[in-house]
Amino acid sequence: MAEKPRAFGERYMVKPGKSLKLSDCDPRAANGFSDKEAAKADTIRDAAAIDALQDRLYAEGKHALLVILQGIDCSGKDGTVRAVFNHCGPIGVKVTPFKAPDPGELAQDYLWRVHAACPPRGFIGIFNRSHYEDVLVVKVRGIAPPDVIERRYDEINAFEKMLSGNGTRILKFMLNISREEQALRLTERIELPEKRWKFNPSDLEDRKLWDDYMRAYEAALSRCSTRHAPWYVIPADRNWVRNAAISRIVRETLEEMNPEYPEAEGWDPKTVKVA
Repeated sequence: MAEKPRAFGERYMVKPGKSLKLSDCDPRAANGFSDKEAAKADTIRDAAAIDALQDRLYAEGKHALLVILQGIDCSGKDGTVRAVFNHCGPIGVKVTPFKAPDPGELAQDYLWRVHAACPPRGFIGIFNRSHYEDVLVVKVRGIAPPDVIERRYDEINAFEKMLSGNGTRILKFMLNISREEQALRLTERIELPEKRWKFNPSDLEDRKLWDDYMRAYEAALSRCSTRHAPWYVIPADRNWVRNAAISRIVRETLEEMNPEYPEAEGWDPKTVKVA
C-alpha cells in the first residue's frame, strides 16, 4: 500500500517549528532509491499518474496545487520540471520562472508578482524560484536591510496560509546539491557548447558566497516550514534520486487531494443520443 504523502515525505520534510542545519542533509542520500534504473522507472510511472490526476484536478476545478522549486545555481530546477511534469498536457499546468524583478515589479510590494502567478483552481502551478528569493538573494546581497528581511518571514507565512485557506495545496522543495557537484555542473556549462547558454559569469560570484547562501537557506527553511506549506530538502547531487523523490511526493499529494470528475449537471447522459 502506498504511503501517505506526509509519511513518505517525513524523510525529507523540515519539521515545522524546528531549526535545520543543511550540514545534516546529505546531498547524495538515496533515501530508499538505491537502484538507478528502478528509480527512473518509478519516476515515469509517477509522472504518468500525475498527468491523470491533473486532468481530474482541472475538470473538478475546486482546488489548486502550487509546487515551489528553490535551489542554488545548477541544482536542477529545470530538469525537475521536465522529468516530473512533462507528461502533463498544457491545459491546467503553468510554469513560472522568477528572474530579477523589472522596474515595474520593483514599484510594487515583493509578493505582488508572486500572487499574480499563483495557480487558479484546477491548475498545477510550478514556480522555478519564487518569493523566497526575497529572503535569499536579497539577504545575501544586502539588497534590503536586516529588519525588512526579518519581517518577511512572517509575511510569507501569512501569505501561504491565506493561499492554503483558499484551496491551494503548497509543496516547497529545496534542491540540495553539494558545492563539489555544483563545480562539476558549472564546468559542463562552460565546456559543452550546447550548455553554454545556461552559464552566467555572475554564477561564479554567487558561488563565492556559498556559506552565506547556505545560512540564508537554513533561516528560510527553518522559519517558513509550516503544516500548511511544508519545506522538503531533496538530495539533488544525483538527478534520478531528486526526480524520483519529488514525483512520488507530488503524486501522493494529488492522490490525497483526490480530485474527481464532476457529474453532468442539467442533463442526463442516458437520455442524450448523438444522431
